[in-house]
Amino acid sequence: MGARFGSVLILLPPSEGKTAPASGAPVELADLSHPELTAARTRVGKALVAASSRRNALALLGVGPSIAPQVAGNTTLWSNPTAPAARVYTGVLYDAAGSATWSADELARAHDRVRIISGLWGAVSPADLIPAYRLNMCVALPRVGPLTALWRANLTKSLDPIAADQLIVDCRSSDYATVWKPPPGTLAVRVAYEQGGKRKIASHTAKYTRGLLTGALVRATKAPESPEALAELAAELPTVAAVELSESSITLVTA
Repeated sequence: MGARFGSVLILLPPSEGKTAPASGAPVELADLSHPELTAARTRVGKALVAASSRRNALALLGVGPSIAPQVAGNTTLWSNPTAPAARVYTGVLYDAAGSATWSADELARAHDRVRIISGLWGAVSPADLIPAYRLNMCVALPRVGPLTALWRANLTKSLDPIAADQLIVDCRSSDYATVWKPPPGTLAVRVAYEQGGKRKIASHTAKYTRGLLTGALVRATKAPESPEALAELAAELPTVAAVELSESSITLVTA
């Protein structure tokens, strides 16, 4: 391929599960990355608080009764304590990346190299201080409408400038991939495995493997400057048996 880039930009989905901070100041929207999104974040946040206070809140947010405590937490969104997004987001991908234990230097690199696409915040860095919340990108909130449409109209102005001259590694799931189209040359991370001599797309290990790759990219003091360098780094992951590059994807074949 031969293309070289100045640095790397990793795109992640949020996690459904989150660890609510035990203490911390409330969220300051103007202090989050991409403060130009403050108006959209305010609009979504207010609509989320209102929807979560309604008797049919679970139906509005598309969740079951077991999620009721998290939905109740949405009602105090603006006063809830915050922590770095790297510690608030939990689940398979973030656990595999080791984000809760990133050092100060690693968190600083993650701030530069990672953007988490969120139904509430639009896009945040792992170092941004956020509260726990429950809101999926596929939801349509009253008075706001489909979140995918809202963020599709807002994220281009925020993400296009930081995507220039970057090797973009796209680990987003389908719901979150629709809200911003990165430039040509972006590498979507696919995970596959071999069974009976046939190649199959992995689902149960995909989040874990993407998390391992994210962690490796954050810990690397020098970011890969080419797809080939990214492939070399990915080949060192403990679960990866082979790596295949194309113009638009990197496929990690797990052992």
